[in-house]
Amino acid sequence: MSGERLVLVEDEVHLAEVIAENLELEGWTVDVIGDGQVGLDAIRDNTPDLVLLDVMLPGLDGFTVCEVLRGEGCDVPILFLTARGASDDRIRGLEAGGDDYLVKPFELAELILRVKAVLRRTEWMRAESPAGDVLVLGDASVDFASYTATVGGREVELTAKETMILRCLAERPGEVVTRAQVVDRVWGYDAFPTLRTVDNFIVRLRRLLEPDPKNPRYLHTVRGAGYRLTP
Repeated sequence: MSGERLVLVEDEVHLAEVIAENLELEGWTVDVIGDGQVGLDAIRDNTPDLVLLDVMLPGLDGFTVCEVLRGEGCDVPILFLTARGASDDRIRGLEAGGDDYLVKPFELAELILRVKAVLRRTEWMRAESPAGDVLVLGDASVDFASYTATVGGREVELTAKETMILRCLAERPGEVVTRAQVVDRVWGYDAFPTLRTVDNFIVRLRRLLEPDPKNPRYLHTVRGAGYRLTP
């Protein structure tokens, strides 16, 4: 797990020093940046293994940095660090494409656990899947490596989260996978304030991949339990 390069975008100098020192003790290399625009440019120039991103920053705020990176197709894992702990802020950060969200003040031990968990999920996604590289659902196919789907000959880009959800279900074909299991695998169990959030992703995936989204052939909801993929 050690050896990865992390970028910490945090403008509170003392806090940034403490965080960086503790992360480096775990064996990670840490680049510290105190400005949102500078951080965005640095991540674009040399993509790290993970970004720790404050929300309230000079230059650009963290939400905007995340949204711009995702809009450009950058799938670097992003862990938000912020004093803004309201559920609306958490949801905004995660729907912007963040992978996890930690509210200040936090214990350094918890931060390290969160970083390890995000890196583990990223490693899982980049490793060879027992379900294969491509998931075929009728006229639709999903390429797990490129985060793309081909539907009726038309190529569509998927978000990292949409691809991870499909892979999570595809690795257990025909079995019921609970919402909690999906959220734990894709986001980390504590990332969302409600497990219902994953329902929205399933709805979007049905609209994209199902011939008739209202009567799904492949992505089934098992009432009171979770989801089942029927290839």
